[in-house]
Amino acid sequence: MTTTIIDGKAFAAKVRGQVAGYVAGLKERGIIPGLAVVLVGEDPASQVYVRNKGKQTVEVGMNSYEHKLPVDTSEADLLALIARLNADPAVHGILVQLPLPGHMNADLVINAIDPAKDVDGFHISNVGLLGTGQKAMVPCTPLGCLMMLRDHLGSLSGLNAVVVGRSNIVGKPMAQLLLGDSCTVTIAHSRTKDLPEVCRRADILVAAVGRPEMVTGAFVKPGATVIDVGINRIERDGKMKLVGDVHFESAAAVAGAITPVPGGVGPMTIACLLANTVTACHRANGLPEPQGLTA
Repeated sequence: MTTTIIDGKAFAAKVRGQVAGYVAGLKERGIIPGLAVVLVGEDPASQVYVRNKGKQTVEVGMNSYEHKLPVDTSEADLLALIARLNADPAVHGILVQLPLPGHMNADLVINAIDPAKDVDGFHISNVGLLGTGQKAMVPCTPLGCLMMLRDHLGSLSGLNAVVVGRSNIVGKPMAQLLLGDSCTVTIAHSRTKDLPEVCRRADILVAAVGRPEMVTGAFVKPGATVIDVGINRIERDGKMKLVGDVHFESAAAVAGAITPVPGGVGPMTIACLLANTVTACHRANGLPEPQGLTA
């Protein structure tokens, strides 16, 4: 059996192309979508991520507004900035880069963002809307996974899906999205009894547990589609290596299709952030939903 490697890098480029097309259409109406990213402190990984977001935002024709605040910024000052961005009609999407410094309440900060501009999809209102099947801003990584699954499999209706991981950022919203596409969904995690057996029932297996190479080929049903959300840095043979939550070689020997790490789900996250910003802009201006960019 030949296993299909799902190329997230190529798919993300396709999504960015769609976004750029919608941005061009908005500009013809005199509208330029704007994304504001707020970074507090100098976490190196966050700085790289914010820089990439800004670069890709500009490349698709949108306005990028970066707000870099010192690590000792008060929570009150951050909330005041968010209030200003909420009120700014040029800003359609607001993202506060996590993690925040320890003296800040991340839930309080996230829930201060206007839900209509919450392009991360983390606001409690968007969580509730997604959970009840209503129109919401959807977290970027699960949205990217759903797009790739639809592209590869077509209809997901009736398929058995297992999501390994129960985080608010990936596991829970991923399960809700799969339910929305009429999958039969199981949420499993590190404490699930006989986890390999549970996973072997899955036509779609999404690994988002945060443990390097935990999911091996013994977890995979022959022919299943495996989506590896994990990004873990490990040392191997004296060198640092990037691996997923799935042991790629053993899983690929069994799966019908699989995402690699790197180059799978990762590139889709920023692409879907841009897609969410365009969606938010359309909604703010009473325009039809952008096709192919929403859940």
